Amino acid sequence: ETLSRHRAGGSNLAPIPIKFSEKQQASHYLYVREHKVREGTKSSWPQKRTLFVLNVPPYCTEECLSRLFSPCGAVQSVELQEKPDLGDSPKEPKSKFFDPTPVPGFQVAYVVFQKPAGVSAAIVLKGPLVVSTESHPVKSGIHKWISNYVDSVLDPETLRVEVDTFMEAYDKRIAEEEAKAKEEEGVPDEEGWVKVTRRGRRPVLPRTEAASLRVLEKERQKRARKELLNFYAWQHRETKMEHLAQLRKKFEEDKQRIELMRAQRKFRPY
Repeated sequence: ETLSRHRAGGSNLAPIPIKFSEKQQASHYLYVREHKVREGTKSSWPQKRTLFVLNVPPYCTEECLSRLFSPCGAVQSVELQEKPDLGDSPKEPKSKFFDPTPVPGFQVAYVVFQKPAGVSAAIVLKGPLVVSTESHPVKSGIHKWISNYVDSVLDPETLRVEVDTFMEAYDKRIAEEEAKAKEEEGVPDEEGWVKVTRRGRRPVLPRTEAASLRVLEKERQKRARKELLNFYAWQHRETKMEHLAQLRKKFEEDKQRIELMRAQRKFRPY
């Protein structure tokens, strides 16, 4: 009776014992409950048809969970996550190539059934459920490492298709945002402010042909000076040395001028 329910964080969690194989004597426990959100909050998971699962071990994959809960009813989808889904924003589909590799360890899962009866049946499961069986073996040890390595080798054609699909969706979203921003230009908001962008500015009058020629000539002269000035490294060094010599010459002239002024102040015949 004490193990029939486990209370955590104010929510009743039903324990379901599972084993990796028949040889394993000790059981591991999954804790499940119906996925619910606060009233007025949107959720990515359908209400009354989603089972929230805690304490999912690393060897239990999405396929394993789908198989373990299939006796309770037809399973529509299973998704493993590192942490519970707290946001109410719509979720983007996961990518096989670009999503980061999940941190190995215990995870949470969202199991979506086709009918609400599947959630009710899963909560009262007694178990123990066996993950790896003769008909559905689960790889472990060296066999699992080899399988992970094989899966890490990407198919170039499949990768190209996914990248093209992503870029098409991205270009479409950018075009929609630009169209929306263009529609909002010049329309005052609730406080009477008008949004002004570069696209909404007054067009500049075109230059005359003579003005355009003058601008082009100035740009050409500027480029010519930039290209010819100190083209070689030795020219750059000589320019610096000449500048330094001029500074020293001016310094000596200033010293002589100061000495002359001092002598003139000291000599006063009257």
